[in-house]
Amino acid sequence: MASSLEIVRVPVLADNYVWLVHDAASGETLAVDPSVAEPVLAAVADRGWRIGQIWNTHWHGDHIGGNAGIVAATGARVTAPRAELGKIPNVDAPVGEGDRVRLGAHEAVVLAVPAHTAGHIAYHFADEDVIFVGDTMFAMGCGRLFEGTAAQMFENMRRFAALPDETRVYCAHEYTLSNGRYALRAEPDNDAVKARLAEVEAMRTRGEATVPTTIALERATNPFMRAGSVTELARRRAEKDAA
Repeated sequence: MASSLEIVRVPVLADNYVWLVHDAASGETLAVDPSVAEPVLAAVADRGWRIGQIWNTHWHGDHIGGNAGIVAATGARVTAPRAELGKIPNVDAPVGEGDRVRLGAHEAVVLAVPAHTAGHIAYHFADEDVIFVGDTMFAMGCGRLFEGTAAQMFENMRRFAALPDETRVYCAHEYTLSNGRYALRAEPDNDAVKARLAEVEAMRTRGEATVPTTIALERATNPFMRAGSVTELARRRAEKDAA
């Protein structure tokens, strides 16, 4: 299903993506995980939009660093993980598992997906087949286990894998090339990984972004989603960390 939301990628810092989500029907725009303010404000100004909301997935500075500047410029309302309130300033709407947030008439459900950070969340627009996953999952990868466990990440991968094939996954970093190289090491006989890595290498050579991805593509090529047990995911995460 084609989404009626307009989603714009704003590349910032070394490899972060800030996502702008615009609902034409209401005229509302939100920013997901704004690392910095200025490029994000410039991107909305170029389109004649105005940010009314910020949605944070977790507390790391490269996901909340632009909050204050955007709020100062626009008065945007900040939604963020309830479990990380002490680490994210000026939160207007603390949310957690099962809560619902809206952009115009579009509703997203909050999923608790801890492991990268203890209170990490994702925002799932089920009717639009869109999910914003922050640093929990990447194209062909997953986030480092900074504040959680392999068991939590395994459960996160199972939850994501249960979403419809066509769900578009918006992660927050351009890590696909290094992830793909590890995926081939983890599954050297996986033809889908071989084909995807070749495509990713060509895209990056051309300077193209490799995300969003889809759930179907991740089921076929993401070694962490494909891990058959907590132990296997933990081993793969340790191998990737050491690569």
